[in-house]
This record gives sequence, C-alpha cells and structure tokens, in this order.
Amino acid sequence: MMITTLSAGALMYSCSSNQNKEQGKTESSFEVECDRFADLQVLRYEIPGFEELTPQQKELAYYLFEAANAGRDIIYDQNNKNNLLVRKTIEAIYEDNPKHEDSDDWKKFEEYAKRFFFSNGMHHHYSNLKFVPECSFEFFTELIKKTDAAKLPLGGKSVDEFLASMKSIMYDINFEGKKVDLASGIDNVKASANNFYEGVSQKEVEDYYNAHMKKDDAEPISWGLNSKMTKVDGKVIEQVWKVGGMYSASIEKIVYWLEKAVKVAENDKQKKALELLVEYYKTGDLKKWDEYNIAWVADVDSRLDVVNGFIEVYDDAIGKRASYESVVSIKDMEATKRIAAIAKEAQWFEDNSPIAPEHKKKEVKGITAKVITVIQEAGASAQSTPIGINLPNANWIRQKHGSKSVSLGNIVHSYNIVGAKSPVLKEFAENEAQIARAKEFGALAGDLHTDMHEVIGHASGQINKGVGDPDQTLKNYASTLEEARADLVALYYVLDKKLVDMGVMPSLDCGKAEYDGYIMNGLITQLTRLNVGENLEEAHMRNRQLNAKWAYEMGKKDNVIEFVKRDGKTYVKVNDYEKLRNLFGQLLKEIQRIKSEGDFKAATALVEGYGVKVDQELLKEVKDRFNKLNVAPYKGFIQPKLTAVMDGDKVTDVKVEYPNNFLQNQLELGKKYGLLPIKN
Repeated sequence: MMITTLSAGALMYSCSSNQNKEQGKTESSFEVECDRFADLQVLRYEIPGFEELTPQQKELAYYLFEAANAGRDIIYDQNNKNNLLVRKTIEAIYEDNPKHEDSDDWKKFEEYAKRFFFSNGMHHHYSNLKFVPECSFEFFTELIKKTDAAKLPLGGKSVDEFLASMKSIMYDINFEGKKVDLASGIDNVKASANNFYEGVSQKEVEDYYNAHMKKDDAEPISWGLNSKMTKVDGKVIEQVWKVGGMYSASIEKIVYWLEKAVKVAENDKQKKALELLVEYYKTGDLKKWDEYNIAWVADVDSRLDVVNGFIEVYDDAIGKRASYESVVSIKDMEATKRIAAIAKEAQWFEDNSPIAPEHKKKEVKGITAKVITVIQEAGASAQSTPIGINLPNANWIRQKHGSKSVSLGNIVHSYNIVGAKSPVLKEFAENEAQIARAKEFGALAGDLHTDMHEVIGHASGQINKGVGDPDQTLKNYASTLEEARADLVALYYVLDKKLVDMGVMPSLDCGKAEYDGYIMNGLITQLTRLNVGENLEEAHMRNRQLNAKWAYEMGKKDNVIEFVKRDGKTYVKVNDYEKLRNLFGQLLKEIQRIKSEGDFKAATALVEGYGVKVDQELLKEVKDRFNKLNVAPYKGFIQPKLTAVMDGDKVTDVKVEYPNNFLQNQLELGKKYGLLPIKN
C-alpha cells in the first residue's frame, strides 16, 4: 500500500527538506525542475549516497535498475489494451518526422505525447479520464502519411484503415473513456477501460473467486493478483502473467536481470528473497509470491532494496488485479532514525488507539521502517510516484510476519524544493498563523504523517475471524477506506505528546500545522485537480475529503472546523484542534469496525456520503483562483539513468546520469525496453 504524491495542499507548505541537514550535506545546485506541460510538471531527483556504495552494491543496483525497466511495456498494456499501439505510433512519428517548431498543431501533438508518456497511456494518471490530442485529426493524418509505413504498427491494415481505427482510439473521448470507474450501482468491471478483464462481468468475476476463496482460510492467496480474466469458449479463465504466459517477453527479461542480481546479493536473506521472486515470475504461482514476501520482510539488513512485481490494486475497480511496478533504493542511514523510532513504538500506538479492543492486534509483529533514497522507479511508480510505501499487502503476512514501511526521502526532497516556491499557501491559507506554522513545521509535519500512515496506519488493526479480505467484503470501496484508515491513524497521533516525548516532533504546533494542511487540502485545495462538473474518483482524493468532510459535519455544533468567506473567497480554518483530534479518533474507530466486520453497507454510506460529491460552486471558485497562480496541480519525475562500465563481460563500475529532456528520455526508453507486441 502506498501514500501517493503530495497533493497541491501538501506541496504548498513543504518549505524545506530535512534530508541534506540529516545527511550533513550542504545544499546542492542540482536543478530539480525539468519540464512543464498541460496540468503537469516534471521534476528530477538526485541519488545521494550512490558513490559511497561498494562495487558489488553498485553492480546489484544496476541489475535491479534493468529489471525494473524491463517491465515498462507491461504497465502500458495493463492500463489499456490499445496503449502500446498508440505509443508505438507516437514513437514512429518521432523517428521519421522532423520537428515543426513553428506549427501550433505540432506543439499540441507534442504536448499529447508528453501527457501520454507521463500517464503510461491515454488516461490521466490521477483522474483516470481519457485525454485526446488537441491537434486536429487532419494534422495527425498528415503525420502518419509522412511516416514510413514499415515503422507504423499497422497490424496488417492499410494506412487508411489504420487511421480509421486510430480516430476512435485516440480522438473519441467517450471511447473507453475512463480507466477505472468506481461509480456506485454499475458494473465496475465493464465500465473500466483498463486491460484487466475482457468479456466478463463483475458478477462473473466475483462468482469465480467466491468459488475459490475460503473466508476462514488462515493464509489466503491473493487470487487474481497476476492475471487477466477473460472468456474462452464461454468459460472464464485467467491469463497468468509469467514466463511462458501473458507478458512473457518482458517477464523473461525481468528474470534475466534478477538472476544476475542473485549472484551479487548482499547477504543470504536478500539472495533467498530474489531467488523466490525469480521462481514466482517463472511459475506464476501466487503461493510462491507469498513465500517471496515473507522472505523479503525478513531481509532487514541489506543496504539496497527492491520492490518489483504486480503489487498495488488501485487500478482495478474491484481491487483484485495488480499493476506492475518497481522501486530500487538505498537505505538512508541517518534519516531512518526518525521513522525507525516510530516503528519501535508500534505496539504502544496499537494499544493506545481509539479503535475497539476486539479490533486491535494483541501483538504487533515485525514492523521495520526506513527512509530510502530512490535509485529508480518504473511501472505504476513512474512518472507519478508514491512518497511512502508499506508492504506486503496480504493481511495475514502482515499479522504473522510483519511489514516494511518506507518513506522516499529524495523524492520528498525534490517536492519540497519546488513547494517552497509555490504561491498556493498564501492564496488559500485563512490566516497568518496557518502560514507561519506551515513554513516552520510543514515539511516535518508531512514527513511524520507519511511515516505514521505507512508504519502504524496500514499495519494496525485486525480483521475478525471468518471475515474475508476487504477486496471481498468492501469491494470498490476497499482502497478508499484503507487509505482513510491509515491517514486517520497518522492524524490521531500527530497531535499526541508521545511524539514530542520520543524526540521526533519539537512541539504540538507541528501537529497543528498538519491539521491545518490536511483540512485545507481535503475540503478545498485538492479540488484544483478536478474540472468543473466532476466529482471525486481517485481513492486517495476520496479518502481525504471523506475524513475532512465527516469531521466538519460532525463538529458543526461546536464549530470545530469553520468555512470563512472573505472578499468573495472561501477559506477553511480549525478552531479546536483537540476536538478535531477526537473526531478523527471516532472516525478511525468506525472505519476499523467496517474493515474488521466487512460491513459493505456502512462502507457505501460513508464513502458515497462524504467522499464523492463535490460542491460545484466551490470547485469553480477554487479553480478560478488556482488557475491565476500558474501552478501545475500534478507533479512527477524523470528517472535517473544507470550505465555499467564494462571490462569484457564484467561490470567494473556504474555511472549515474540525470536526463533533463523528458520527451527524449521517454523515446529512448521505448527503443531500449519496447519488448511486447501491440496485442498481448
């Protein structure tokens, strides 16, 4: 499970990073900002500490880097079955056509290409809505006609037939218009344009797994995690993603690089985990995936670490199938002290949680936490990245064997550098006290929220015996409520003197800064990411509004949270921080009950009642104010490049490069890692 990129509300007050200070380093002259287009800004991040690695560790990092990128095609195809077709078309156009810098249509096509690469396909990475080129179809036709037909992915069609099909695929905004559709009361499987299902209904999917799953299974496997579900001769089948199965060409290459990594593993525990990951990719056996996760959790001593696989289920409306992703990282030894201190007290936090005693873990096992320096992200983690990760996702593994929580230190550092320049805080903060607290404590408050969300949030609580996992019981609301629950754990404790006593927070004013920012974001500033007329679709956005709006409504009689109108502008402020903390505790207790008992009816009422609908008048006002600031509501990253220095077939060193041309970088990645056909 992950906490996603910093929102507009969080970015606006992240003024400085503790990373350089903690590492004893001076501020770098490294240029973070890279590109800006549409509603997106592309940033860069450094890899401090890479040169301190041993030659063996650098070699390991290189192999894991290559394994990560070998799966790049998979995420495109998972997001939509036509994405690879469109991507290869864009790549062919760029290979054959010189730039037309003076042409408005060319600039519009180039913007579409950048948006497409940023989102790993034709649907917005966050809203899930399809976007289309703003250049005319006639201009696109000209580009195709000028491109060598041998380089186009025609699939046996003539150029004219190809263009006819591409008109609906690329230009019809209603054709496969939403990648993930979480709307209530519909068939979410059929309504979603991702490539996880074909020719099956939601009922058929649920019936299939209900026949396989046992609610009282103590060690349930994650059914459907690594396969596409379709029909053959009227029979529902799973096309497994493995060597020899679906996506084999990419997975074979992932395995090739992982097997090289095994030979230079830092220790036996890391070697065992990597060997099990290879075996899983070769067999597609989900029990082997569980074995790998158990071994991965046990490896706490390695300096380098990797997340690689089909992991997060946010892009499946019913939360079963996982998107490919990889994160390669180095442990930040100094910065880890803060998050490790929180992990050490995990049992105290569980014991003192406001949730019902029967829903608490009697013994919190094996939670380890660290701050990592990211080396490479791929798949669902790129270009829009998480800032915190807690894995594995299987509840029974977490309860029996523990989990790992990480905060992505150098990623947050780059966000903070850009956030320090943002005018959003001044525009949306209600008073000078909010601004002052945000400037003094905003970065640390955000770090602490991420730490606790991942370390003690996702790892807390337990499901009642005989109740299935949330993807079975809470269905399309499972992801939203899990993120809401983890946020509430963080919010409840960020105003607890325990953090001051532990030495990880200087004063409760830091917690107040987090409350200011969270409420402002949940009720106002995250709306900058929507278009007028839209409601909330994405799980994390729903979770933030749910928590903030529920607290506002429940605290109305005591004026705990107040909307303020001034000079035609709407602001929000917290009047009573302690009462707000109590409200967060009450909501946490209820959401944990819903998860523990599998109460779908209550889940529906909570999410639909507080997390979905948007005040359209407020949205219009917020958008008008935000648009005048010229700030991109979404940010993501261009990835560093690792190159091996070879002596024959031996790696003698590994060099790091930091690309600064996003489009060129994406085209180069397509050439090197374009491993899959257009139809899979």
